[in-house]
Amino acid sequence: MPSGEDRLIQRFFRPIARDPAALDLADDAAVIAPPAGADLVLTTDGVIEGVHFFPDDPADSVARKALRANLSDLAAKGAAPLGFLLSLALNDKADEKWLASFAAGLGADAEAYRCPLLGGDTDHTPGLLSVSISAFGHLPHGTMVKRAGARAGDRIVVTGTIGDAALGLALRREPARAERAGLSPQQRAHLTGRYLLPEPRIALAAALRAHARAAIDVSDGLAGDLVKLAAASGVSVRVEARRLPLSPAAQKMVAAEPALLAAMLTGGDDYEILAAVSPAALEALQGAANAAGIALHEIGIAGAGTGLDIVGPDNRPMELAHPSFSHF
Repeated sequence: MPSGEDRLIQRFFRPIARDPAALDLADDAAVIAPPAGADLVLTTDGVIEGVHFFPDDPADSVARKALRANLSDLAAKGAAPLGFLLSLALNDKADEKWLASFAAGLGADAEAYRCPLLGGDTDHTPGLLSVSISAFGHLPHGTMVKRAGARAGDRIVVTGTIGDAALGLALRREPARAERAGLSPQQRAHLTGRYLLPEPRIALAAALRAHARAAIDVSDGLAGDLVKLAAASGVSVRVEARRLPLSPAAQKMVAAEPALLAAMLTGGDDYEILAAVSPAALEALQGAANAAGIALHEIGIAGAGTGLDIVGPDNRPMELAHPSFSHF
């Protein structure tokens, strides 16, 4: 007779694990054959109730956020998805309705991003619900875009908009801020949605391989991830706050509370791509981003030396007490 865990897997996860490599989730492991001449790119990330998502967030969104955080890492390295493993620590909140919604969201994104579920593990916990994913990608041998590689003179670019997720979190914690800033219902939904559900820039992966010298996904805050890229590359970075791409909703929030700009620079969960590109390659990368329907903005320049210099809207250096989100 199958165990409770086996029945859970059969009911909720076997139907979405359709890739042959998953072996119908009936074995101890999956087996994959990467394309000939390819390197494997491996990453892992997780989300924890009360830390990365609210207890009342929809289960399908929790699943998608967990998977998309990993896909964002693959995109920043220039990799195409190959598959993922899922580890769940479920508490009593995760009833059949919750699991059905979770599996539906996970399956939809696995199909949309062509990143199949290959296997994993499920446990029960008396503590906080958590979701951990290990994702695998592939790319031509020797072409992964690392954090190291930026050179003095390179242009610093970022996809999408910056700070929306941090503002969305702020609105979840203090909804009255939306009214004080004069946000429309659509603008409020945009910000909270950006916190809840990131958009991994998988469509730009191949172009990053072709044109970027260094890249990192913005998961712990733009300022902190700029510091990481600069340190790995042995360069300094100068960024102008006035050039940061801000959504209309974010612009309203900053106009009402100028101090929020620092939180937007240091807050996590943007899941955009930050890259260093030579001046000669900038136009080609911009063209590829346009073709993919992804906004790309130049925000600064790499230089000699080390460190990060952010020039504020008043043309004076910004002082950030904590350059990035950190769990510790």
